[in-house]
Amino acid sequence: MGAAQQIAYFLLHPNELRSIAQWKVWHEPVHRRDASKETPTEKSCFHFLKLTSRSFSAVIQELNPELLMPICLFYLVLRGLDTIEDDMTLDIKEKEPLLRDFHNIMEQDGWTFDKNGPNEKDRELLVHFDDIIFELKKVKKPYYNIIKDITEKMGNGMADYALNAEHNNVGVSTIKEYELYCHYVAGLVGEGLTRLFVESNLANPQLLVRMDLTESMGQFLQKVNIIRDVHEDWIDKRRFWPREIWSKYVDNWDDLFAPANREKALQCSSDMVLNALKHAEECIFYMAGIRDQSVFNFVAIPQSMAIATLDLVFRNPAIFERNVKITKGDACQLMIESTQNLRVVCDVFKKYARRIHKKNDPRDPNFLAISAQCGKIEQFIETIFPTQDPNKVRAGLKQEDPKMDTMETFYLIASAMSTLVLIGVLMIGIAWYFGARFDQMFQDIDSKIAGTVTSSVAAVTSVAHEEL
Repeated sequence: MGAAQQIAYFLLHPNELRSIAQWKVWHEPVHRRDASKETPTEKSCFHFLKLTSRSFSAVIQELNPELLMPICLFYLVLRGLDTIEDDMTLDIKEKEPLLRDFHNIMEQDGWTFDKNGPNEKDRELLVHFDDIIFELKKVKKPYYNIIKDITEKMGNGMADYALNAEHNNVGVSTIKEYELYCHYVAGLVGEGLTRLFVESNLANPQLLVRMDLTESMGQFLQKVNIIRDVHEDWIDKRRFWPREIWSKYVDNWDDLFAPANREKALQCSSDMVLNALKHAEECIFYMAGIRDQSVFNFVAIPQSMAIATLDLVFRNPAIFERNVKITKGDACQLMIESTQNLRVVCDVFKKYARRIHKKNDPRDPNFLAISAQCGKIEQFIETIFPTQDPNKVRAGLKQEDPKMDTMETFYLIASAMSTLVLIGVLMIGIAWYFGARFDQMFQDIDSKIAGTVTSSVAAVTSVAHEEL
């Protein structure tokens, strides 16, 4: 987008411009990285962090100093592993042993790798990987062991998929395979991060007991990315949407991208969105276990971005034509909201769940299931942060003055009686206005009363005569 287009866009979307300005001007990091105290190799690590990650670089650099370098190195090691796995120019005979042995390679002083293809965007990281190895040697042993363990698990998982000819040719077949792939590329990252958080006493140790929560954090982020990047992956001849889902709507994978099948493609994407939405509640539950604000920001920002992206791709035909992403203004607003507390993040999830529910199409075969899942997200948030606080209600009842209750009852009765009188007067006035003869009515009443009295006197007199 050129400068003129950006100006025009922000003139039409002033709220986004305001969000960008607020984030740039008013955002105050919990911790600031002090580059003046860093060694050349530390600076090199942060240089490659910025080079390889647009989304995580900023939040990593604002982490608690205890975890700043360990998580930076953890990210770079896994990025190096991913760069080898993604490079289709590397022969499988060379790629497989590199992936399986990367956890040992990262212990070799001075190791670098320059055999990536020239178009591999992160090849420079591996060319200068000796800087990362040097800094890894300085990390506390418990942190280093966690990084090495996750690197070994992920490397073996990537090697298995690299050797899987069926996966390479036809993509993912079942939902189980799809979620296993997401586990290797994202779930394991979440496991490593959680272990680092707990080891540094910045998160509740119970998160290690509930590893299903950690898994959902990674699954949610990866599934959203896979849905969003479907067109880009199609261009690159990669298939991550499971056949078990897309085969319900089209016969061939390429048919999803034909304009004539756009409605079926949207229904298929709804099925994928539904599959991702099931992780939302557990992601919120996980974030409740974080004790440190900088760590909370680190985990909350990507999750908020993910639920917003899920709303963007839902029922959006553009995902089959180009790569879509949330705007910079929306991203800044999400970062502002995600760096406060869990309640505000829950409001973000609630807002986007409602937007997804609003866009849901009754003609979509997934309509009821998506509506129910959006309702479950809201219901779960309501159990954490009730709209009406029961404790406050009870406290208010206890503080009520009995005298106030008596006065309120009196005023209520007086108000009701006054209303009845007013209605009666209005009815009489309306009747008189339209010609009612109240004087005749009173004369008739007097006559009837006089006649009744006369009859009664005559009857008494007659009875008295008979008795005599």
